[in-house]
Amino acid sequence: MIHTAEALAELVEHALDCERVALDTEFVWNRTYYPKLGVVQLALASDDCHLIDSVAIADLSPLGALLEHPKVELILHDAQQDLAILRRATGAFPRNVFDTRCAAGFAKMSSTTSLAELLAQTLGVVLDKTETLTNWVRRPLSADQLAYAIEDVRYLHEARDVLQVRVEEIGRSTWLTEEMAAYDDPQLYEERDPRKQFTRIKGMGRAAPRDLAILRELAAWREREAQRRDRPRNHVLADETLVLLARRKPRSLEELGRLRTLGNHRYGRCLVEQIRRGLAVPDAECPPQPRRPQFDKEVVVRKLARSMDYLRRRSDAAQIDPPFVAARAEVHNLILDASAATSEDHRLLRGWRRDFIGEALYGIATGPEPG
Repeated sequence: MIHTAEALAELVEHALDCERVALDTEFVWNRTYYPKLGVVQLALASDDCHLIDSVAIADLSPLGALLEHPKVELILHDAQQDLAILRRATGAFPRNVFDTRCAAGFAKMSSTTSLAELLAQTLGVVLDKTETLTNWVRRPLSADQLAYAIEDVRYLHEARDVLQVRVEEIGRSTWLTEEMAAYDDPQLYEERDPRKQFTRIKGMGRAAPRDLAILRELAAWREREAQRRDRPRNHVLADETLVLLARRKPRSLEELGRLRTLGNHRYGRCLVEQIRRGLAVPDAECPPQPRRPQFDKEVVVRKLARSMDYLRRRSDAAQIDPPFVAARAEVHNLILDASAATSEDHRLLRGWRRDFIGEALYGIATGPEPG
């Protein structure tokens, strides 16, 4: 196990001479805002695997040179979360990624297959998953725990090659290339703007712009506070409480205290200040209500049923996992946007998805119902 910055720099220098490396991370994410990284696994080949002790090494930035190198392919399984964690730990934006979970979706396998299932189906390898509950930031790690971590990268090179061949035989190489290119987008790994967090909070319905302006201030404050304290955002304040505050708009500690569970709240002054900020936003700068074509709800339900049926039939015929093509929520949003839908907002209207199914679903969304 690599415990020093010097050994890490030497490993990275060696890895930069490789055409590809396999990566994985082990972390703990319990009652914190950010995952706590415990181990980074690196396989230069199936018989050349290394563990990086991210608890002992405070500065992992040297690993960034590998993550952002355009000519070294990074092989991971279910890559996005691991890469987001490594992006924050190293400061580097990943490039040239091969995600074996994603590739499985094009190779007549489930797009949500676990690594253990993938290796069993491609290589006949059975992983020992007895250490799944390990606290990866506690030291020392046992020999069994270290062996478990190594197993997660040891076979990724070989699995990648099997998947690549299967995808080529089916004739979906261009689809796979397009899907992998999406991992090069830096926005995939950027932390979300705190002032956009309010759009993810449920319960506001068709709220007035003023209510949304207050919710925006409250949600942004909560996000920054959660980051500062390194605690889950709902441990700072629940979504339901933010919605209540945005609707009731208490302008003083006295008014705040009249709300159930918020009397003498530890964040009382901060909450009142954010509400005042929201009230002071000029009308023209308040978030607008969502604008979507108005449909009869029964029409939307019927179009969604038709669309999902078509998605399943088309995917089954092509032997591709339907959820990999599109989630139900994506199809629903396309129907709601209808003729206002754009390729920028809907991936169903971009690339291979548009050719495979997007144009047909757009036709259902915008067209009349069958007579």
